[in-house]
Amino acid sequence: MLDVGCGTGENALYLVQNGFSVVGVDLSTRAISAAKAKAQERKLRVDFRLANALSLQFEGGRFDNAIDSGLFHTFIDDDRISFAREIARVLTTNGGYFMLCFSDKEPTNWGGPRRITKEEIEITFSPHFNINYIRDAYFATRIHDDGGRAYLTSATKKSDWPRPDAP
Repeated sequence: MLDVGCGTGENALYLVQNGFSVVGVDLSTRAISAAKAKAQERKLRVDFRLANALSLQFEGGRFDNAIDSGLFHTFIDDDRISFAREIARVLTTNGGYFMLCFSDKEPTNWGGPRRITKEEIEITFSPHFNINYIRDAYFATRIHDDGGRAYLTSATKKSDWPRPDAP
C-alpha cells in the first residue's frame, strides 16, 4: 500500500496495525521525521520516505493500492494530471486508488485549498482509472468541529493502461 502525501503518518500507521505493508511518502522533511518517530514509538514497521508525489521513485506496478488523504486538492490543474498519471504508473493492473479531498460543497470563508468538483475528479482520473464512486464525506481537520465537506473517491486502474495514446 502506498500512502501518498502521508504527512505525519497516522493513516499509514493505522494500515500497518491492520495488517498492511505500507510505504508512506511526503515532501515535508518535518512530517516524515514525525512519522518515523511515531512508528518507532509504537513499534510499527512503516517505510516512510521523503518523496515528490509528482515523480515517485518507484518502479511501475509496485503497489496494489494507494491512498491520498488531503493531497490531491493542493495541486494546480497541470500537476493534478501529472499526479493521476504517476499514481497509475506505480499501481499494479487493476490496482485501487482511494482519495479524500475537500469538495466544492465546503465553504470558502476560512480559506484553505481550492475546492474540487466531482467533474474535476472524473476528468483528471478517467484516462487512467475506472471511477467506482465519488461520495460525499467529511474530512477531519483542526479547524472543523464536525469535519469539512469532502469527496471520498474509489477508483481502479484500467487494465489497458498505459496505452500509447494515453495523455
